[in-house]
Amino acid sequence: MKPTRCAAVVAAALAVLALVPASAVAADVSAVPAGFAPASTSWTGPAHGFVLGYTDCGEPGWCPVLLATTDGGARWRRLGAPPMSLPDNHNHVRLVAVSAQHLYVTDGSRILATRDGGRHWFTVLVAGGGQRYVSALAETGGRIFAVVTSSSYGNTTSVYSGLAGGPVLAPLPGFEVTGGITYGDVATGGGLQIALGADYRTEEYWTSRDGVVFTPASPPCPSGTTASLGGVRAGQVIALCSSSPGSPQPGSSQRRMWRAPKLGGTFSGTADAPAVGITQGFSAATADTATVAAEGGGDGFLHHTTDGGRTWTTTVLSERGVGLSDLAFVGDGVGVVVDGLPDAESGSAVYRTTDAGNTWAELSFS
Repeated sequence: MKPTRCAAVVAAALAVLALVPASAVAADVSAVPAGFAPASTSWTGPAHGFVLGYTDCGEPGWCPVLLATTDGGARWRRLGAPPMSLPDNHNHVRLVAVSAQHLYVTDGSRILATRDGGRHWFTVLVAGGGQRYVSALAETGGRIFAVVTSSSYGNTTSVYSGLAGGPVLAPLPGFEVTGGITYGDVATGGGLQIALGADYRTEEYWTSRDGVVFTPASPPCPSGTTASLGGVRAGQVIALCSSSPGSPQPGSSQRRMWRAPKLGGTFSGTADAPAVGITQGFSAATADTATVAAEGGGDGFLHHTTDGGRTWTTTVLSERGVGLSDLAFVGDGVGVVVDGLPDAESGSAVYRTTDAGNTWAELSFS
């Protein structure tokens, strides 16, 4: 996209934004409402976290509830929730906490943000038009990055960016792939990484120290697989490379952990991880300790390594079998994952680990 056209698109988006009123929701420190079911969680540290969930409130349906904790989930405080309905198509509603005051929420089709801890929410517009899906959001260096897939003119996955807390995200020139199936991921911490791919054949990969200047690099994953970025741990750049869902058989994915000694370095792989389940998420607690979230056959699985991917163990998390999301390690061996969906028959829960993924316990919201 030429710079002049990009500027025009952003200007048009700003004009539309002026017509979109901000939604103000007063904080509520009352108890967690009965029937609360978590949808997404995001933590800014081992003790400081947020959970967005829903309660069945009759008409108009599922009502959003935003909770915060400063003691690892022992106690919860209710904040002003974003005006984000639970999607009828079962899209994952994703919460991304940048700080105690600055949070983002997306249901895939739109993005809401707050700069004051949930007291007021506003719409963040993605420049351009057409039907699009926001699959990932991340912040670093005062900028927000979004991976967006459009199906208006074939499948295209692009990266959009803007100032954190700003009202508009604009496309990053050159960060785009097209194909029958397109996808991407973004990771922060120790440096920004962006991976985009198409049809399990084409993969593009960039790194950045500041979120402004990017350097193309060799992709972390071999052809035929796609990258889930695990961030940088003790100088090691961690990624999981997974085959297409259902390969080598239904309900499975071939996968292997790959590592590079530095940003932009050459990746090398270790032994295969267990193939059971479709990959749902990946996160590294240390350079050697990482966990894969997978779902298949009506079960949720957490595949875990403590030796850099040479050997693995598997925990059957639950039999909800709906999906796992938001797997993340947030420091000091603490990690979280969401199991299920609020409106699923089997419900949903947040699990937390304090020993880098060896054991998991369900968080209580009562």
